[in-house]
Amino acid sequence: MLPVERQEYIKTLIMERKNMKISELSKELNVSEMTIHRDIKPIIEEGLIIKSFGGISLVKQENENKDNVCIYCSKQIRQRMTFRLIRSNNQTELACCAHCGLLRYQQLGDEVKQAICYDFFRQITISATMAWYVIDTTVDLGCCQPQVIVFEWEDHAKRFVKGFGGEVCSFSLALEKVLNKMQGGNNLLS
Repeated sequence: MLPVERQEYIKTLIMERKNMKISELSKELNVSEMTIHRDIKPIIEEGLIIKSFGGISLVKQENENKDNVCIYCSKQIRQRMTFRLIRSNNQTELACCAHCGLLRYQQLGDEVKQAICYDFFRQITISATMAWYVIDTTVDLGCCQPQVIVFEWEDHAKRFVKGFGGEVCSFSLALEKVLNKMQGGNNLLS
């Protein structure tokens, strides 16, 4: 089977099943997991699926805001900074940035099944709860304030802070700091 044919088959499967493991796809198509990773890359770029830990999930367009705006602040979504919240009912919500994603995460509480965002340097999807956050950097990304930039690795976040300032925080600390700044009456949205 050609890569294009496998990609079409993957699209058909994911539309039916909504979520699949990479290992399942590998067995179903009788190819290596590395081949599956190569095959899903263009499908991810299309926005049809998102990669989660060990698998893929259908992006439920019907449940997302049709105007492609942030669920929290209503700004236009920019792919590179998108923060996805997958709720326990499998609805997906999009936030324009980690700032809004963290605030919406706090609002939803136990309704959040998974939170996914992009690593600032490597542009790969990562688990938001396992990520490292830089708050209040001098780099202006033109989004919500206080700015929150996400990194997969703490070392990358610390090196970024050395050059551009800010504070490195774990998920729980970043959530706490953004909430505290909101309660302090700071103007959070630019």
